[in-house]
Amino acid sequence: MSSTGQSDPSPGIDAETWAAAQNSPEFATLRQRLRKFVFPVSAVFLVWYLVYVLLADYAHGFMSIKLVGNINVGLVLGLLQFVSTFLITTLYVRYANKNLDPVAEQIRERVEGEQR
Repeated sequence: MSSTGQSDPSPGIDAETWAAAQNSPEFATLRQRLRKFVFPVSAVFLVWYLVYVLLADYAHGFMSIKLVGNINVGLVLGLLQFVSTFLITTLYVRYANKNLDPVAEQIRERVEGEQR
């Protein structure tokens, strides 16, 4: 029985089914596609962030160059950190919708189908 007091129509998925799903070619494809996106994008973002931090710490003259009024290079680069985070999120959602979700759906349907 679930915490709502109603019986659960599908008991949990057993360990053998999970192991079979994890060892399937589809799951290997899913992992490969995820890594293909996540590792390079993470590396680029971390380098970009490290460059920003190093510039802020060691390039005071460059970061304090005024661009417009009181807006300087450091402020613009700091705001671009937020922009890049939103851009990465948008790119990941598009990538996942196109390349990850269809494969994950196939795996889910197969695993749930084996439980019926």
